[in-house]
Amino acid sequence: MSERQAYVLTITCPDTVGIVAAVSGFLTQHDCFITEAAQYGDALSRRFFMRIVFAGGALTPPTPEFDKLFSAIADRFQMIWTLHDLARKPRVVIMVSKFGHCLVDLLHRFHTGQLNIDIPAVISNHPDMRSIVEWHGIPYHYLSVDKHDKAAQEGRVLDVIDRSGADLVVLARYMQILSTDLCLSLQGRAINIHHSFLPSFKGAKPYHQAHSRGVKIIGATAHYVTPDLDEGPIIEQSVERVDHTHTPEDLVAMGRDIENLVLARAVRWHVEHRVLLNGSKTVVFK
Repeated sequence: MSERQAYVLTITCPDTVGIVAAVSGFLTQHDCFITEAAQYGDALSRRFFMRIVFAGGALTPPTPEFDKLFSAIADRFQMIWTLHDLARKPRVVIMVSKFGHCLVDLLHRFHTGQLNIDIPAVISNHPDMRSIVEWHGIPYHYLSVDKHDKAAQEGRVLDVIDRSGADLVVLARYMQILSTDLCLSLQGRAINIHHSFLPSFKGAKPYHQAHSRGVKIIGATAHYVTPDLDEGPIIEQSVERVDHTHTPEDLVAMGRDIENLVLARAVRWHVEHRVLLNGSKTVVFK
């Protein structure tokens, strides 16, 4: 390990006595300086979750040796664990259709350094967003969908994702239902954004449907992609209050703002390794 370089250690395991002491003691023993720590024990699932940010010291062993030494503790507590080097920027592929608000917001946050990521590719089933993406110097892959052979298009999509070395795929209003095979290929590393009206307002023009029913709140949900449509583990949600004075167009505009914010939060928390899966739910160390 590099001296003073920052790392994140994430852990999930059965909850029991002594986990925190064992992990913090190991890091202290190997000259690591802890700068941030969070843990949570779920009483229902009896699972323990932990995230520690630390810096290596002069006596900290190289990463391969560190991993080997820590494995003894991991085996003792039946841990699922990952060590992340914060010097490496996560590679994020964005997928989009014709609605560009979430894409443009993510590009702005990337361009201004608010999101510490690399974007090696943007994939779309429409050509509409090419100019804004290429203005940022990012390759744009227009992969049209043949409704009679969606599998062929998904094969090309997965090829771009694999060749780009993507750590995360973000569906920034990508208006295509992914096949079960593609969902399974991306399990745990794909985030979707949608309005929070599901399942009450499915189909076309959900904000117009909501307006006709006189809703009092609108919102958005960011979640991991699973084969069960829009039912993956939720990462973040937010809402805004509305009333009778708001038009359907007002709701659309407000909804897009919420979608931008919720998706950006979910992406940032994921790439900062703050989100740990807990069955069909998530633990988010904000």
